[in-house]
Amino acid sequence: MKILRIILIILALLASAFVFFRFYYTKSFSPSATAEFDKNGLRVSVDYCQPAKKDRLIFGTEQEKALVPYGKWWRTGANEATVVKFSKNVIFGGKSLKSGTYTIFTIPEKDNWTIIINEEVGQWGLSYDEKKNVLTVPAPVSQADSSAEQFKIDFVEQAGGADMILHWDTTQVTVPIR
Repeated sequence: MKILRIILIILALLASAFVFFRFYYTKSFSPSATAEFDKNGLRVSVDYCQPAKKDRLIFGTEQEKALVPYGKWWRTGANEATVVKFSKNVIFGGKSLKSGTYTIFTIPEKDNWTIIINEEVGQWGLSYDEKKNVLTVPAPVSQADSSAEQFKIDFVEQAGGADMILHWDTTQVTVPIR
């Protein structure tokens, strides 16, 4: 009985070490980042990971071997799913959204993206349950003035709120939050 307990403890330690190593190893390639907006009582924060371009085609068709293919859902970052928190009710991309914590997924297309707010949080980024979508909104694509090596989310203050900017390579997507 004592040997079995020791074996179980060793297995548990090995499993914990593997999970710890995998988590920090993947973060070395796609580091964690936080984008925040905090003005006039509205606080929005986004926790995500920043994958790098590394001379790859980022957005495009599957035939082009794009890292993020058009028409397929994307975790909007790397590693665990991207999480967004709103301190109060907002108009997100033109639709009402209650305060709270959500996951952001996107469906990139060449000219327009679908931004998805999903109620499930805490999952790895490869897990997506469409039934838990709270809302979806379209967002236009524009070409950025400069190419971003790493995926970045940022906020630009606007009257009554902010625009959330998703930028990677030369693709830029803007979502108004009011």
